[in-house]
Amino acid sequence: MKKKNVLILFALAVVLSGGIIAAVLVGRSGIGVGKTLYYLLHPCAAGMERDILWQIRFPRVILSVLVGAALASCGVVFQALLRNPLAESYTLGVSGGAAFGAVLAAVLKLSGIYLPFFAFFGSGASIFFVYIIASKKRFSNSALILGGVVLSYLFSALVLLIFSLSRAEDVHGVLLWLMGDLSIASLCVVKMTPFFILPAVGILFMFTRDLNILTLGEEKAKQLGVNLATTKKTLFICASLMAGACVAAAGIIGFVGLIIPHIARKIFGADHRKVLPASCLIGAIFLLVCDTAARNIIYPLELPVGVITGIFGGIFFLSFLWNTKRGNLF
Repeated sequence: MKKKNVLILFALAVVLSGGIIAAVLVGRSGIGVGKTLYYLLHPCAAGMERDILWQIRFPRVILSVLVGAALASCGVVFQALLRNPLAESYTLGVSGGAAFGAVLAAVLKLSGIYLPFFAFFGSGASIFFVYIIASKKRFSNSALILGGVVLSYLFSALVLLIFSLSRAEDVHGVLLWLMGDLSIASLCVVKMTPFFILPAVGILFMFTRDLNILTLGEEKAKQLGVNLATTKKTLFICASLMAGACVAAAGIIGFVGLIIPHIARKIFGADHRKVLPASCLIGAIFLLVCDTAARNIIYPLELPVGVITGIFGGIFFLSFLWNTKRGNLF
């Protein structure tokens, strides 16, 4: 890797570290910088401010970093795997299945830890059905995309059916989750999420060379010795389960997996050995900034982070399309 690229990655890591510290310092509880630094350096000290920092603010900051990095890396993988620049982590029906599971938990009046668990199992069901459909068609790109789109519409219809048959108060609590909201995740979910995300990200890093070859086409990949069936299955399962874990922990947060890989490719080119780590860092920074803004932008109210990512992401993508030369869109 060139020295310039290493310096850029190091700069992104420094920005992320600084962003984590700034996000922990910024809040609505009125804790001063001095007290914040004191309680961060003395985690065993007693006090209400310490509980706010270590049990609410810091876990949420870490969750935003993990989810942002995971969604961005999923976007990189799906765009390379499907050879589709508009693919992201929710293309294959993960969000639809998760939404159905979450709404089902709400209707059954199962709150707290049950909602993310039902959401994860719902996303898992969607992944399973897409896998079965795609395996019948030798994991062709069209089978993966069409299977995901069809299941997404099916689950969305089931969610609307449940909404139409339920009382408003029964499903009101899940609406914030459907918009993407890091504040609703329990401490237990925050602690469990890294065990789903970090190993999957590690596996994806092992396939960066294969991702580079896959972008050349399946025939070329076969000639260069890539086992297409095994590679596609592994990448699909890892990225989908990781996306499911993100949705279960934070709800449906759009645009991160769509726009971040394009930013990384603009900076580093098409080499996934650079694009994947860069996307992880940029995605973590992006969602951290969006969540910090969601917490403080209209104090004392709090916006769902999915609203912020949608606004920022939409504006960015429109400007990206506007400024890209004709014939060189992606």
